[in-house]
Amino acid sequence: MNNLHQGQPVLTTGQELDKAKAAVILLHGRGDSAQGILGLVEVLDHPDFVYLAPNASTQQWYPNRFIAPIASNEPWLSSALQVVADLVKHLNDAKIPSEKIMLLGFSQGACLALEYAARNAQRYGGVVGLSGGLIGPEGTPRNYPGSLDNTPVFLGCSDVDFHIPLPIVQHSTEVLKKLGGDVTERIYPGMGHTINEDEIEFVRGIMAGI
Repeated sequence: MNNLHQGQPVLTTGQELDKAKAAVILLHGRGDSAQGILGLVEVLDHPDFVYLAPNASTQQWYPNRFIAPIASNEPWLSSALQVVADLVKHLNDAKIPSEKIMLLGFSQGACLALEYAARNAQRYGGVVGLSGGLIGPEGTPRNYPGSLDNTPVFLGCSDVDFHIPLPIVQHSTEVLKKLGGDVTERIYPGMGHTINEDEIEFVRGIMAGI
């Protein structure tokens, strides 16, 4: 299908790949682009990291809500997960191990980052879901194999986000804890569907730890 994500551009900034000590894979939200989420690089401001931001086809990783039946978001979801897998392998091949790689996404990209980490559990440098949760409706089996091995995981979200139901965020937190993640959840009263300075500061802390 022409709307799958393979072959889409991947934007790169920050430290040169062969000199970087660590990496962040940035996953944009619905309607945004790689260029848009790269705006976070300036505020994250860590000179030793290389930042990779893939573009989703038609500016969305999957067509329906993240809490829709998983089958309704295929084959786009599997294609999106493969994009992340390919970037992790690319970084590993460049001698940046997974424990030095952070997966960070906002909104639809946050859901993708969390779901990829759950399905491919190992030690990462960090996993950050800003306004997102694990993909699938209530009752989706969460019997993921592997262990996150104490990976720092951060979930930040509003308590009134129309796009991201609070119970899904809370359930995602519990699932990721059971997978062995060192999970921090912060819920911000009355915040919109956005990213705040407290979240940025927490991400900076994870990066400093890497």
